[in-house]
Parts: sequence; structure tokens; C-alpha cells
Amino acid sequence: MPWYTYVACFFAGMFLANFVPHFVKGICGDPFPSPFSKPPGKGLSSPTVNVLWALLNLVVGYILTRVGKVSADNLPALVASFTGIAAMSIMLSISFRDKHPS
Repeated sequence: MPWYTYVACFFAGMFLANFVPHFVKGICGDPFPSPFSKPPGKGLSSPTVNVLWALLNLVVGYILTRVGKVSADNLPALVASFTGIAAMSIMLSISFRDKHPS
């Protein structure tokens, strides 16, 4: 496979991991930081904005999994995708840990 398919797999994992917190908070009706809040990523966006942002992440992640040919039969693509999921999950945990001031 060409190198760029592994890049697509990595970013697919990142977009799919980013889908989860925005979708869960949005469908629960809770405000949550998004790129559209003020300040971006720190302020709170409405639940509807978070659901829309989550759905965009899901669509982009799906498209990238198709480009990267992620499947159970393609171990290198799965590893690249999992690496993207891990990287985004760690970044989100750091970014959102201070969303509620003590």
C-alpha cells in the first residue's frame, strides 16, 4: 500500500476518536467545548453544535477509513488507525481535563 494510505488510517482514527465525546455530550444535552466556542476549544458550545461537529467527524473518519482500506485483513492499516485513536484520545484527555474550573 502507498504511504499515504497509512496517513489516511491514522487521521481516520483521530477523527473517529474525536467523534465520541462531542456526540455523547451533545445527545445528553450537555454543553461541551468545541472549535466553535469562544474561546475555541475552551468555552462551551451548545449540544446541537456538538452533535453536528461529531457527525462531521464521523463522516470524515469514515471516508478516511475507506481511503486507508482499514479492515480486519489489513493489520498495518488497523495499527495506524489505532495509533490515531490513541493519539487523539490522549490529546483530548489533556485538553478537556480543565474544562470545569475547580
